[in-house]
Amino acid sequence: MSFLRQDIAKLWAGQDPLDAAFALQGEVFRDVPGRRTLRVELDSRYYFVKLHYGVGWREVVKNWLQFKRPIIGALNEYVACRDLDRLGIAAPKPAAYATSAGSIASRRSFVLCDELFGYTSLEDVTDDWIDTSPHVITKHRLLYAVARFAKAFHDMGFIHRDFYICHILVRDDALSDGRFELAVLDLHRARQFSVIPQKWLKRDLAALLYSTLDLGYSPRDWLRFIRIYRCQPLTQVFAAEGEFWRSVLQRAEKLYQEGRRKKLVKGLYSP
Repeated sequence: MSFLRQDIAKLWAGQDPLDAAFALQGEVFRDVPGRRTLRVELDSRYYFVKLHYGVGWREVVKNWLQFKRPIIGALNEYVACRDLDRLGIAAPKPAAYATSAGSIASRRSFVLCDELFGYTSLEDVTDDWIDTSPHVITKHRLLYAVARFAKAFHDMGFIHRDFYICHILVRDDALSDGRFELAVLDLHRARQFSVIPQKWLKRDLAALLYSTLDLGYSPRDWLRFIRIYRCQPLTQVFAAEGEFWRSVLQRAEKLYQEGRRKKLVKGLYSP
């Protein structure tokens, strides 16, 4: 399976797409065993390319023994970006994808996506909120926007599996007008279901909550998020799924305690 958008097909005419992609040079954003992410320039335009080198049988077997589906290449991200674009949810637009033949443990693959130019991550936008608290209207607008975006994303059957605010972006020109137009990226672990299993939905929502616990939102704000996300009065929500939302909070707080031990959070939140 492969895909080359017309502009990339023209640039890479006569070349093997895998060879062309793996020869790209640029700014390294992530370099972990089996995967590398680069920002590259092609014909005066910027793209992000994720290169997958193969995870090896050890990683495949480890995931199988843990009853997990191993992420063995770029297909997840290509499909998620392609389908989100078709559904009108802002995400990097795929420009090229290909995978090699061979065993699932050793095959190479890549996905090349347009850069989401003019966007900033919510983590960066909110980084100075501790020192310079924003107006309450700004905080509420962000909360409502994230709740609506998460609802749209999940209503389409998608889960992210790393649904932190660092992976949610806001459009800069909208932000300057006081609006929050959002996008999502880093979708290499994303999956789509006809009906999302509760365990996956809980993990996404808990990750989102965990990544906002240092931002000064109150328990009442969390209830506002739930009401927007479910589009129902809170009495109905909690009558039907009170235990689910309690488990989301418990998981988020557990993640926060782990983050505190590893010094990944600012330590401002207390249950």
